[in-house]
Amino acid sequence: MEPKEKITTAKRRSLILRKLDEHFEVNVTELSKLFGVSEVTIRNDLGSLEEKNLLVRARGGAIKASEINRDSKLSEKTSKNLKEKKAIAQIAATLISEGDTVFIDSGSTTEEVAKLLANYKFLTIVTNAINIMSLFTDNPNITVIVPGGILRHTSCSLVGMTSEQNLNEFYCDKLILGVDAIDINGIYTPNIEEANLNRAMIKISKEIILVTDSSKFNKRSMSKIAEVTNNLSIITDSNIPPNLLKIFQEKGVTIHIAKI
Repeated sequence: MEPKEKITTAKRRSLILRKLDEHFEVNVTELSKLFGVSEVTIRNDLGSLEEKNLLVRARGGAIKASEINRDSKLSEKTSKNLKEKKAIAQIAATLISEGDTVFIDSGSTTEEVAKLLANYKFLTIVTNAINIMSLFTDNPNITVIVPGGILRHTSCSLVGMTSEQNLNEFYCDKLILGVDAIDINGIYTPNIEEANLNRAMIKISKEIILVTDSSKFNKRSMSKIAEVTNNLSIITDSNIPPNLLKIFQEKGVTIHIAKI
């Protein structure tokens, strides 16, 4: 994209949006050089576009505004792609052994996994999700640990510094992790506090099992949780984009495909 000299403010902002469509994110310094204007001018452009809900400001630039950046309520997510989520959960449950200590992240797909684990004879479950915690109340053989924190009403989860500090006292065999977006650069969530807690979960877990339906691929969200590396297993459905499947396999990521 080569802007013409002395373009109008409206045209420059239009070109910024076009660049976002092509690359998902833009950088203030790069845009300043591209258009031959100050970084202050670019920040003003980004601020104006954000007010119109056309992008989301991020550190050093902005990312494309999209549905994935909206912090949707758990109740809205539950019914979406339910068939895929249940199939993914079936595979995830086979990776859990009696006696394991399992951290279960908040989310609609992780909830489907928890429903299957509720009938196990001997597990220790650590979870920050209130809806998931309640699934184990009728099984006295399952120990449930809740790290505490501040309630996020949209996700029915507990987050914040208290949660993160308390997690330092635990070690988990498996982490069942849900995400809102995933691409070649990493895994994401719309909420910064959720991302911080997810990173703490990863730190204390021996094995990380990512459960996500294919609608989350080739997308990014506001807060990056982690890179996609070979210590990660991904369980998804058969509609995972072939290019990502190949890239992840080349990185040594274990991929489980659920049959629908």
